[in-house]
Formats: sequence, structure tokens, C-alpha cells
Amino acid sequence: MTRCAEALVQLLEGYGVEHVFGIPGVHTVELYRGLHGSRLKHISPRHEQGAGFMADGYARASGKPGVCFIITGPGMTNILTAMGQAYADSVPMLVISTCNRREHLRLGHGHLHELPDQRTLVAGVCAFSHTLQHPDQLPEVLARAFALFGCTRPRPVHIEIPLDVLEMSADGLDLRPRPLPAAPAPAPEAIEAAVSLLSHAQRPLILAGGGARRSSETLTLLAERLQAPVALTTNARGLLAPDHPLLLDGVQSSAHGRELFAEADVVLAVGTELGETDYDFFGLGPLAFKAPLIRLDIDPLQVLGVQAAAVGLLGDAEQGLRALLARLPQRQADPAWAGDRVTRVNAVEHAGWSAKQCRLQALLDTVRDALPQPLIVGDSTQPVYQGALGYRAPTPNSWFNAGSGYGTLGYGLPAAIGAKLAQPLRPVVALVGDGGLQFSSAELIAAKEAGAGVTLLLWNNTSYAEIRDYMNAREVPLLGVDILTPDFAALAQSCHVVHHRAGNLAGLRALLGQLGDTREPLMIEVDATTFLAD
Repeated sequence: MTRCAEALVQLLEGYGVEHVFGIPGVHTVELYRGLHGSRLKHISPRHEQGAGFMADGYARASGKPGVCFIITGPGMTNILTAMGQAYADSVPMLVISTCNRREHLRLGHGHLHELPDQRTLVAGVCAFSHTLQHPDQLPEVLARAFALFGCTRPRPVHIEIPLDVLEMSADGLDLRPRPLPAAPAPAPEAIEAAVSLLSHAQRPLILAGGGARRSSETLTLLAERLQAPVALTTNARGLLAPDHPLLLDGVQSSAHGRELFAEADVVLAVGTELGETDYDFFGLGPLAFKAPLIRLDIDPLQVLGVQAAAVGLLGDAEQGLRALLARLPQRQADPAWAGDRVTRVNAVEHAGWSAKQCRLQALLDTVRDALPQPLIVGDSTQPVYQGALGYRAPTPNSWFNAGSGYGTLGYGLPAAIGAKLAQPLRPVVALVGDGGLQFSSAELIAAKEAGAGVTLLLWNNTSYAEIRDYMNAREVPLLGVDILTPDFAALAQSCHVVHHRAGNLAGLRALLGQLGDTREPLMIEVDATTFLAD
């Protein structure tokens, strides 16, 4: 007999899933019966939140959904934060959990891991949640999940399977993956309306977000056709080459960036919420465009969002950009806008950085330039915040972090592990502060066990420094921010991981230059006080 749990694994294989992140429990052992002998590689984090962050990093680096197997009750409550981060950043994640037997659901009889209603609990951090009532539903529900990941705004999906259903026979089910529909293209009449605005623009501007992260080549061609400056959000970094003359630094939240926006006569926003953490980081207030706004987004709620669009293009970013490019004529560049203005705005941005910010930027640039096409996964930490202003990623999907959107701590290391499993031949750096690492330091040994050779670059300032600075700026008495930190060298040794220290840029560059193609994780600890004083 083929049990429902075994049928689930066969369907996941059919949809191209290669890794599953999870911690076995008495309520998921049937899922592990299905995993045994399959092509899926199981990765064991040390906490379900780590499983979710690993799946998130895997999805961003691979372009495929990250998949988790989670136990009933505490497993679900533990993974909610990771689902919240993925929800905010539009990351495809499939969370498959168990729940109590159907006859026990919602009765409150005190069964193991019992929750009154798991689906209600997770509703706010997923696109949909479904309770599988019978194995016959499995092919349809999984097909819905994978269709959502590819055809609309990707967000976590939760499927819970009662313990009795897991063990039921799935004999006779068609376990072939269903053909998935293509993502929709914007309507032709909307494209024509956008072309009419863009073709007459003298000072066009492009704002691109994570929804365009698979459209690097087309976005670059369109920017060059329009001679439009391009501002990229955190999740869009790398869509234009680092040295591209139309690329703006992270000026979206600065006064000089707002001035540039105000000068534009048409603004094209592609795959971006135009949200606070990307466009109002310094509290200047909501964006106020003077020019007509064109919004290209696969999410109708964004097309019709608080920033009202003169033209709304509902559909896939790549298809929309191609359609615009095909209809827009070549244009004569205005050097005062397309070149000189970009150069001046970037120069103003750099001139406003403090000595500390310049040192942080030098750290980021050193990591990028010392490694071949590195993928940097960040936590919420000071170097990452500077990267929001000045980091120029070498390629798309090579810079992502938890410093925007949902803004969790503890993300960097497990997400980097997931990214390394997705891209084993690329150098993957987890850029994490000492405070954030203490949220998920147990995942260091999970990296060792999984053969995920991440480089953990630890920014150690022995505090929650960003919050400490925030409290100081508002004259709030310091409390809870100056924390006792572990002996990180001893921590690394206990996890069977090599530990190094870098006291300055030259030392960091030398260490990075020695990295080879290795499956072994390692830690490079940077003493922030020494580094900033050098």
C-alpha cells in the first residue's frame, strides 16, 4: 500500500523539489517513511524557525520553493516568524505540517501538541492554508500551491495533514505533477497607455523591487532605451551591473533621492510595494510623486495600492517589461538627466556618509571584490543597514537580508545555509551581528552536518548596537542593549567549525583570499571597535 505520506513525497519529487527542511517528531514520522529512499535530501536544522529561514534562503537563491516538514503545535508556532519574513518579501515556501486526528480536531481534549486551530494561527503569514481531509485531495492542493508560486505573488503556503490521513491509502491516485499555468501578462491596452506616457517623457525614472528579480537583462535594456535612472530596493540589488551609469545608490529614503524623484516626469515602478522600509527608512514621510506613476506588478493590491497609479500593469514583470521594450522607440539621451544627474545624486549620497559608514561600506565592498560572485545573506545588523544605502551587488539574487520588510533577527545564518545548499559552487557569506547570531547560533552545527560551506562573517560589537544608537539619539536611558556575548571562538570549536579573527580590512581581505572550494563552514569574527578605529 502507498500511504498518503509516501504519495506526498512522490508528488514533491515530480514538482522538482530537491531539499526538505525539518525536525522529525512523533507526529511527522510517517512523512519520514515517505522520505526514505526518495531523491529528496533532508536537512535537519536545530529549530523550526531555522527550518523556515533555511527554506527562505534556498528559495531566493534557487528560484524554487523551499519546503519544510513541521510537527503539529510547537513546530508551527516556532516557524511562524520565518513565514512572516517570507510573506513580507514574497518568497515561495511550502510548509507541510501535521495536525491531530480528524476526530480530535478543535475539541480541546488535551491531545499531544494540540492547538485550537492551526489554520487560523497561520492565516496572516501565508497565501492560503488547507486541511487535507482525504488523500484524494492531495494532487489538487499541491498543484494549487505550485501554481501560486509561479503565477501570482509568491508567498508561503501551509498544508496540514491529520495524523490519520497521513496513514491512509493513496493507491490509485494520479501522482504525476499537473501542468502549471504561465504567469499572466499585462493587458495590451494598459501596455499602450504606459508606452504613450514613457515615449513622451523627458525625465523618466525606474523604481524596481524584488518582483523584478528574474528580469535583470530586460530591465537593463529598458532603462537604456529610456535613458532612465534606476533605483533598486534591497531585494532587487544586482539587477543592473554595479558599474552601470544609470544605477542609483540606495537613495530612495534620502532627501536628495526625493528631489530626484520630484524632477521625474514619468515614474515606472516594477515589482515594488513602495513601502516604508525601502523608501522611507529615515522617516521623511510617504512618497509623493508629482509625475504620473506606472505600476507593473503581479499583485492587483499593489497596482491599486496607496500610491495611486496613472496606469496599472497587472501581470508578470518580465512579460510586462518585454512588452514595453518592444513598443518603445529609441530615444536621444539627455546627459543632464541620464548621466550627470545620476552621478551628482550618488556623489551627494557618498558625501553624506560618516567615517563609520565609510568603514562599513569598505567592509562590504571588500567581501564583494575578494570573492568570485559572492552571495551575501544578511541579518539585521549595522553593515547590512549600510548596504541598504551603498552596496552594489554583482549579480541578481546575490544580496538579501532581514534588514527590511518584516525585519526579524536570527535570519542571516540559517538563510545562508539554505542559499549555500541551493548554490553549492558559489561563495555564500552570512553577514551577522553578535546579537542576531545568538538567536540562531545552534544552526552553525547544522551547517557543519549538512556540508553547507557558508562563511559566517560575524560583526561583533557586543551589543544590540543599532538599537543602542537609536535610544541614545532619543535620549532614552540604555537598558537591555549592552549584552553579554559568548566566546565565539569556543562556540565555533564546539560546533566543529574553524574560527578566524580579522582586525582590519587587510586582514579580512587576506582571509577571504584564502577561501577555497570547500564544503566546510567557517567563522570570521570582526571586532567592530578595532575595525572602526583602524
